[in-house]
Amino acid sequence: MNKMALVFDTDFTPAYGEAHEVSPNISRLTVNNPSAFTFHGTNTYIVGTDHLAIIDPGPEDDAHFEAILKAVNGRPVSHILVSHTHRDHSPLAARLKQVLGAQTVAEGVHRPSREYHQGEVNMLDAAADTDFVPDIFLKDGETLQGDGWALTGIHTPGHAANHMVFALENTGVLFSADHVMAWATSVVAPPDGSMSDYMASLDVLLERDDQLYLPGHGGAVTNPAAFLRGLRMHRKMRERAILERVITGDRTIMEIVRAIYRDIDPRLHGAAALSVMAHMEDLVGKGLVKTDGYASLEGIYSPS
Repeated sequence: MNKMALVFDTDFTPAYGEAHEVSPNISRLTVNNPSAFTFHGTNTYIVGTDHLAIIDPGPEDDAHFEAILKAVNGRPVSHILVSHTHRDHSPLAARLKQVLGAQTVAEGVHRPSREYHQGEVNMLDAAADTDFVPDIFLKDGETLQGDGWALTGIHTPGHAANHMVFALENTGVLFSADHVMAWATSVVAPPDGSMSDYMASLDVLLERDDQLYLPGHGGAVTNPAAFLRGLRMHRKMRERAILERVITGDRTIMEIVRAIYRDIDPRLHGAAALSVMAHMEDLVGKGLVKTDGYASLEGIYSPS
């Protein structure tokens, strides 16, 4: 892949209920919760051999709970790490903690990326796990030491304010959660998410030299550096396309969605509108687009 290209890989077999080794001492289980947003389902990872860590336990799902216990197979689990508090990633942590006696770990509790504007509601409120509070608040760059493994948290806000990816030290493996996925771009929806934060987080990962990304949905990203460059360019091209639509006369977010997302699954038009709004917030912040008051889904936009 050259630095201008972004090629998505949708070749993925979920194998629900079964743990599969995806890298030495790392197994993946996929929850049977497929959707337009979760692809084939949420990935849970089990790290270690004799003493384990679990990454992204997933939603409250009895079959997945039993599959995790089967994969653990009586081995001690010291930590349950949560990349972010969306309901397809974190809720099962509470039940696993109770049964396994593990400590939960995350960057922090659920919160919006910015303050709510007057009269604004969070379009993704239903997706937020506001009950989750970690036992350990992992700081950016802090390393969690386990028995036979070490995981370093890298704060990557954008998809969610508390989004954190985890690097398995001395392996080149990074658990990229929903920030970088091989099958699709991440949903960035204000006020839950922030496009400016998302782009800055891409730059943080571009400074690293990880060799393999294991994401929260779908299969691995096997050439992270090239994929990150392509993803960054894709977002910048999308921003330019939105700005060009405003310059040529589109005045609402839905006009722009109908123009530039005409080929996507109609079930994703709502998410597309939120993504355009995220870009629009960024464009207004940069002084390239103007609107009356704050950027919103109902706003009227024009070139600055």
